[in-house]
Amino acid sequence: MTSLRKEQSLFAKDMSMFIAWLYSEGYEVTLGEAQRTAEQQAIYVKTGKSKTFDSLHLKKLAQDLFIFKDGKLLASVDEVKFAGNKWESICAANEWGGNWNRFKDVPHFQRSYKG
Repeated sequence: MTSLRKEQSLFAKDMSMFIAWLYSEGYEVTLGEAQRTAEQQAIYVKTGKSKTFDSLHLKKLAQDLFIFKDGKLLASVDEVKFAGNKWESICAANEWGGNWNRFKDVPHFQRSYKG
């Protein structure tokens, strides 16, 4: 098993390649939340924005991305599925929130880590 710091580095590398790929395909990206405090996570759970106290944002292994095409935000699962599939194809540890069964988190991209 690799260390958390190494996983964070690999996540950052994959994310940079992924964002570059999106731009090469004619999309634009704005960044949302990456690192999150435990206090902020508790607020998100309380208000229904998150379903877990164990978000990978707390470990700097998640990034919310907002993807645009021709100035329009792509916000539905169907609109972002191409990007989620690409993200998950980069590394087996990469997961897209739009593929979750329990809660669809379309702008959420993460790297699983069990350390």
